[in-house]
Amino acid sequence: MKIRLLTVGKTSESWAKEGISVFEKRLKHYCSFSIEEHSVPGLKGLNQEQQKVAEGKFILAKLSPGERMILLDENGTGMSSEKFAEWISKQQNSGVKSVVFVVGGPFGFSEEVYKAAVGKISLSSMTFTHQMVRLFFTEQLYRAFTILKGEKYHHS
Repeated sequence: MKIRLLTVGKTSESWAKEGISVFEKRLKHYCSFSIEEHSVPGLKGLNQEQQKVAEGKFILAKLSPGERMILLDENGTGMSSEKFAEWISKQQNSGVKSVVFVVGGPFGFSEEVYKAAVGKISLSSMTFTHQMVRLFFTEQLYRAFTILKGEKYHHS
């Protein structure tokens, strides 16, 4: 299964880049994983709603036919690492070929993006910077695969 992490905005903090890189390399043993960071052009001078709409059009244009879009969203379903691993396993077993997880811009997602998504996942009820979300998600994805393989990384 192919997994993409599509983000609005770039990771600028070196500590976040380093952490993401560690898990990105480890994930190569389990799945085809890539991260795409995008700056959306033309946002200057737009209000929050206009920004969400512009980002939404940009996000939707980055999807390929057949990809399942899952939003990383504060209002999404929260789950333990074990439940997330089960969810990943269900995607693989149901024949899903490609999943795109999306981190939106600072004001969230447009209505069009919410309608196009097949699900929403919350990493926590706490609020994190988008750079931290990228790192946490990448680590949790790696953790999910180690759980599925019965490897030592995850201690329950």
